[in-house]
Amino acid sequence: MVDEITDLLNSRNEWLLAHRTGKTFSLRSSEIEIEHLQNKTLISFLDEDGLQTWRIVEAGIEDDKINLKLSKNFGKDEIFIELIPRAKAELLGAAVELARLEKANELGRLIVSEIENVKLKRVELNKENGRFAQIILENKLGIQTAVLSDVSDSLTPEILLSSAIIWLSKLQRLKKNPIDEIWILSEKAKSKNLHKLHACLQSNWKQKVRLFEVKRHKVKDKNGDGEFKICENKPLQINGLWRYKPTQLQFEKDSEPSGISREIIKLAPEEIDYLFSKKGETLRYSGLPFVRVRKVFEDEKSWFGIDRSRRILNESSYEEFYELFENIKKYRRFDSENKQHAFYKDASEAWLESILRENIKLLDANLILSPIYNQFRTSQDKIDLLALRKDGRLVIIELKVSPDREMIFQAVDYWRKIELQRRRGILDKAEIFGNLQIADKPTIIYLVAPTLSYHRDFDFLAKTISDEINIHRFDLGEKWRENLKVLGRRKI
Repeated sequence: MVDEITDLLNSRNEWLLAHRTGKTFSLRSSEIEIEHLQNKTLISFLDEDGLQTWRIVEAGIEDDKINLKLSKNFGKDEIFIELIPRAKAELLGAAVELARLEKANELGRLIVSEIENVKLKRVELNKENGRFAQIILENKLGIQTAVLSDVSDSLTPEILLSSAIIWLSKLQRLKKNPIDEIWILSEKAKSKNLHKLHACLQSNWKQKVRLFEVKRHKVKDKNGDGEFKICENKPLQINGLWRYKPTQLQFEKDSEPSGISREIIKLAPEEIDYLFSKKGETLRYSGLPFVRVRKVFEDEKSWFGIDRSRRILNESSYEEFYELFENIKKYRRFDSENKQHAFYKDASEAWLESILRENIKLLDANLILSPIYNQFRTSQDKIDLLALRKDGRLVIIELKVSPDREMIFQAVDYWRKIELQRRRGILDKAEIFGNLQIADKPTIIYLVAPTLSYHRDFDFLAKTISDEINIHRFDLGEKWRENLKVLGRRKI
């Protein structure tokens, strides 16, 4: 079976890797490797987290589609994936939309079976991307309520909350049957973090946006069918956030680059920086990742390339590596001869971060120059920059270079995670700023973007955030690559 799968993989140039959660991404056949090692069959592939290596537990082929059950960590982690030839991806899209609509209708039926005196008026998917179920309910008095739920299993709490608020604002403006209340229906996995983010809203918005959780219970009958219940999560006050257990702090301190990384950094020490994580090192040229160094079975390996077009760095590929590097130097500059080139356009937010980190006092003269943490982790999240002011106040700096509706909610979610760490004394104990003391005052948020890159809904969504959270907006000049300028600052 393994030889058959290998032959099938090599027969097609591109594949779509699909998780059962609905998450997908494209791979070239050269980016998928199957090998036998120590009586195990392993599959390796590249995704956004770098090289992934899993043991193949079960495998099957169905109409050129490869079904795999994978495990690692001695079987503690298991996933199911499908490898689908790209030619069939469009057919997959139609099937996914149908499955989402069926799930939306299932949720609608569940609501009316659980909530008394309501009936369904409408069930549909949102027109923009089909990832939301949009359900309208009506009670016996004729009062309507909107319900929003993720049917793609891919949306963050920030997206759910901002989408609910925007949709409600449109429903409130209807001339006929305006709607003044919306429910967000979510599974347990997202419900907890959504509940915490909801706590950061103004009190009037907490009343308009209600949270409900789908609870699944196993029924011990001969059919083994599952049972579903809907329970409302009562609004949480901001002060209630500090009773939760903080997530484990993840950051790299006093880490030294590997020998491979040091040699590459010498090529352009002013432009190349490096990021550390448990998975290894990433080298960036003006924010553009182009080299990854990882340990695979205790051996240090490195890959070079942009996006998924990566190659192992070794003697036979040195010439290709230097050609790539020269092209990055040529196009990754403010006066690039081709501003449509991928090396100029890609990872522009990281480019801004690399410039701002070297000019941080343009934002605030009271910010301490060093150390400043870029891509600081709180659990699985990455904060763009985490800094300290001279008065000891922590500052979260969130950057955008293109309109992002969820920007403010993303920053607020970082705020509550960092603030919990600060209040528990974890950041001081870790000495992330050396001997500098963190003040016993709430963390501040700095939102930074070029003037034209704030989303059109930014000001409206900003008004939904609690006044207890200190947020400042910074407007940059559009030519930030050439000359970083702060054109305006205002407190939200």
